[in-house]
Order: sequence, then C-alpha cells, then structure tokens
Amino acid sequence: MLEATEQIERFKEFFEEVDKKNLLETVSAGKLSVAVDFARLSSFDPKIAVDLLDYPEEVIKAAELSIREIELPSSGEAKNYRVRVYNLPASQTLMIRDIRSSHIGKLLVLEGIVRRKSDVRPQVVNTRFECPNCGNIISVLQLEATFKEPHRCGCGRKGNFRLLEKELVDAQSMVLEESPEMLEGGDQPKRIGVFLKEDLVSPISEKKTNPGNRVKLIGVLKDVPVVKHGTRSTSFDLHIDTNFLETIEEDFYDLKISKEDEEAIIALSKDKLVYDKLIASIAPSIYGYEKVKESLLLQLMGGVQKKRSDGIISRGDMHILLVGDPGSGKSQLLKRISVIAPKGRYVSGGGVSGAGITAAVVKDEILGGWSLEAGALVLANNGICAIDEMDKMSEEDTGAMHEALEQQSVSISKANIQATLMARTTVLAAANPKYGRFDQYGNIAEQINLPPALINRFDLIFTIKDLPQVERDEKTARHILKLHQTPDISEPEISTKVLRKYISYARQKIRPVLTDAAIDEIKDFYVQLRNREVSDERAARAIPISARQLEALVRISEASAKVRLSEKVTREDARRAIELLMGCLMQVGREKETGQIDIDRIATGIPASQRERIFLIKQILEELEEGLGKTIPVEDVARLAVERGVSKTEVDEIIEKLKRAGDVYEPRYGFLSRM
Repeated sequence: MLEATEQIERFKEFFEEVDKKNLLETVSAGKLSVAVDFARLSSFDPKIAVDLLDYPEEVIKAAELSIREIELPSSGEAKNYRVRVYNLPASQTLMIRDIRSSHIGKLLVLEGIVRRKSDVRPQVVNTRFECPNCGNIISVLQLEATFKEPHRCGCGRKGNFRLLEKELVDAQSMVLEESPEMLEGGDQPKRIGVFLKEDLVSPISEKKTNPGNRVKLIGVLKDVPVVKHGTRSTSFDLHIDTNFLETIEEDFYDLKISKEDEEAIIALSKDKLVYDKLIASIAPSIYGYEKVKESLLLQLMGGVQKKRSDGIISRGDMHILLVGDPGSGKSQLLKRISVIAPKGRYVSGGGVSGAGITAAVVKDEILGGWSLEAGALVLANNGICAIDEMDKMSEEDTGAMHEALEQQSVSISKANIQATLMARTTVLAAANPKYGRFDQYGNIAEQINLPPALINRFDLIFTIKDLPQVERDEKTARHILKLHQTPDISEPEISTKVLRKYISYARQKIRPVLTDAAIDEIKDFYVQLRNREVSDERAARAIPISARQLEALVRISEASAKVRLSEKVTREDARRAIELLMGCLMQVGREKETGQIDIDRIATGIPASQRERIFLIKQILEELEEGLGKTIPVEDVARLAVERGVSKTEVDEIIEKLKRAGDVYEPRYGFLSRM
C-alpha cells in the first residue's frame, strides 16, 4: 500500500490531469460529492486502484484531502467534498449470502431490493472535548456505533471532560434484500443492514431508496459488535457503509428518455397503424386474445389522475381481471406485463397473505421498536402488480385489497403505528372459474369465485374460455409448435425496450382532456343503457351500469388517447372504451333469463331477478301472516310462490337467505315467523 502523502499526490495529479472536467462540473452544479469512475482511475494508476479496493477508507480519505489542495472556482463547502466511486470491476460484485468475514473492510458492490428504511436522523462523527484542569482541547472521531469520550489528557486527568462541540451528519439505515431472480430453488432471500450518510440522504437521493426500489450500491463492509444483556457478544453483525448508490429499476415516471428516444417515439405515434403495432407487441408469443391485449395496452398507458379542490382524488389506474379456463395463457400474459412495466411485481395467490400484499408491522431488529414493511401493492407503487391465482386467496386476504384498489392507499393501525401508505398501483389479476372450468350453459358471473365487492373494483373483467374449434385450434397449435421449433421466431414489431419507453413517455408527458364530443358519446351511452327498460314495472328493475363503470369509461378513453400521444380524448377514443366495456358486461353481467345487463350481478352477487323473487316471498309472508297469524307453514309459502312462477328449489334457497339475514326465523320445524 502506498504512503498517505503519496496517495494524496497521486490523486491530486488524477484530478488535475484526467478528471478536471468532472470536478469542475461538480463544483458548478453545487454538488457535495465528486463521482470518480474506477476504470479511469485504474488506467491512470493501477496500484492506487488496487489499494482502493483493499483499503477503501484510507484511500478515499486521501482522495478527499487531495481535492482540498486543488484551486477550485468556489469557496467554503468546496473544501469538504466527498469522493464517491462507481463502475467497479465485476469481481467486487457479491450476493448478500456470499459475504464472509474475509470481506470486512473491503469495497463491495451489492444489488437488491430495499425492504424498509428508517427516518433520516443526525449522527455524531466528530467531537471536541475540553480538559477542566489544563484547558487542553481533545478531538475524538466517532467511528463506532457507541459514543466515545477521551480516556486521558496530557496533564494526567482521567474522565469527566467537558463536551465543547459535536459535528453532525444526516444518517439513515435501510434493509437490503436479494432480488428473487438472483435466487435458486429453495433459497430464502438474505438481508443486510445498510447505512447512508450526508448527500446520500438528500431529499433527491432519498427517493431512490423508497421500499420496493431495486438498487445497486457500493460500500465498505463493517462489523458491529452484538450487545446482549449489557455485555459484548463474541458474534458480530455486518452492515454496509455506503459510498455510492444508484437505482437499477425505476417506475414509469422516472425512466430516462433521451432526445433520440423522444424523436423515435413521436415518429411511431404518427403511424396510422400504431394501435395494431403496439397491441401485437404486448404478448407476441401468445396466439389470439386481441381484445384482452388491447385492454392490457390501455392498462399500461393508464388514465389521468385528478385531484379536485375539495381534496377528492380520482384514480387514473385501470384494474383488469382475467377469469379463464386452465391452460388458456393467463399466467403468461401476467408474466409478460410484469416484464414490460418498469416496476412490475408478480405474486401468486397460493403464497399471498393480506399483510404480504398490503403492509405488515414487524419488529425492527436494527433500530428497535416496530416498523412498517411494505407489501406487494405498496412496493409496486407507480408500477403494475400482477396477481395470479387470485381465487386461491382467502376472503379475509382479498378483503385487505379493497382500499388499495379504489382509494390507492393502504392504512395500517397496529401496535403503536398508525400510517397510510401510498399504493398508486395498477392491478392485473387472474383467476380460475369456481369449478375449474367454465360451464358454458351456466351463468358466468356465478362461476367467478371472488367476493362481489372485490370484483366490482375492476374496470374490465374478461372471461377466457377454452372451447374446441377446428380452425382456431389449428392456428394455435401451429403457432405454439413453431415457437418450440424456433423460439425466436415471433420477434415483436416493437421491441420490449422501445415499448417500455413509449409507455413511460406517454405517462410522463401526456395528460389528455375530454373533448365535448367524447363527453356526449359517453353520456348518451350511459343514459340510454340505464334507461333502456323505462317501462319495466318490476319491483326490482335491473341496473345495467353504475357511476363506477362511468369512471372506468373515462379512464379507458384517456388511455386510448395516450396511445396516440394525443392531448385530446376524441369521440373515437370514447367508442373504443364503450366497445371494450360492453364486451365485458355482455360476458359477466348478462342475465340469462331476461337477456338484460345487470351490474348488480357483479357488484352485489344478487341480480335484479333474484331480488324480485325475494320481494315476492316477503310479500307472500305478509299476506299469510294477516290470515294465519305469526306462525306460517312453509308448505303454504311454497305453494303460493310456485303459483306465482317461482320454483320450489328457489323458494328453499330464498327462505335460507332470509333466515341468515335475520328477516325470518323458524319457531318450530316446518313453520316460519317474521321478525
């Protein structure tokens, strides 16, 4: 290792001869740290580069001291620049699970996902004490986790020195976890504590380390003594003292788009076939499902979030539910969308709990007390969360999602933590029918094995049926077999990289506004559909569409305008939204008996025809009570109901429902009484 003075001289030469431009740009930008490219330093002086990897703290300190000796066009803070090193060789990259005691004190590169982080708090780095006897000033560097005081003064005094001043820096701790794709079968992701200081916790830098972000950091591995019952243990904890940090994965709104990218995106948006090209690039390896793919494209684009003056926020994100037969390609579509989205998360229903998908309160091992750990919906904030096998989740767990889907927030009130986390997440979910496969003769809505309150929060619901059809089966088989013969045969017209940037550009720059023509189109459709059966005199008239679907139409229309990078939502965009929504309503909201669309079949699980029969049974009970008294024979109720067109099976089902709801009770077997 080179001597300290020699290191300072070599770094001074490096900054003056090789990296002067970078240093001057840092000064003019008002930054507090200088980023040094390790590759440039290594080509300038290989010896000092090797020393930097083995003795990082001493070498980085020498680099910082060398900057103080350089004449710079600034004053004051310019003398205290921090040196940040990046672009380290691949040999320094380690997985968290591979860290050993031999790596302590070395400069390492780690990648992973931020699981949680603490608040920014001041930390003492240097202190000055005064000796009461002789007035001597003693400086003590605070390098360890515990506060240190001087042991002895030159005059012989021991202890009780007066603290004159302390130098504070902003500090923050976070937990870094290995990424799932880095693991092999059966491995559990390992975690390590990470400490950030000074400019790494500035408000701009702090956004990079939000829980859920994928980061790459360079830092020095340090050991921290474990204290048990007031005494030091023989075991040590490890943490990373961070020197440099960058975000690997960004959301739609942070993705960097160059001038060349922007020109290519605008040129593509002017293509008359832009819709067809983008739809074809969504999932080229999956044959068919054009309407589903079109909806997924619009979901990636998203609508426009609006914050009104009264504080009410209308979400812009669209949620889509795919319910389909096994082997129909639902999971492949979900996986593909989670790849296209810059901040995409994929979870599967069997291994998901309510806390895992929203947020959990956990014991904080580093800082003590309790802390919040974000779940999948919060981690995918400003991205997409793909939830597969949603029907396998328990009703209690899916109930936790209601607030996240509609209000786009997750509220927690557990232990001593009351918090609301943002979850501006687009949800794409997939589920199987109740009995494994759709019964084409049965009612589709009744075969979706999910709570009605949850289903109603999805803007579009698609049923994917796997029905034999010679021509279609032949094309599907040929497509799949060709893919197996030559895996790269289906190159998308627009690559995933370009598609991702196109969507990000639309989300960042385009906020389309509804034109009068689009408003008229949506309004006319809404009013006409709701009032199609005005003359219907039934007790419970079917409600074909509600205000929730009206808002969905607006979101889909805005997303359609974004595909063209248009600032205006036209009548054609509104018609595209109406066509998609009507296609979904005809599949899942249609009553088989009347042929009408009834939104309550999705929203409440009780269609208008069934509500009408419930009213009829209640009316019969009232009539019989007037003639027979409080105790009414079930046989009489059934006989009158059958005469009025209700089957015996339906009568039994309705009576059971009324019992569960507490409207009637059974004083003795075979008799009913109203409450």
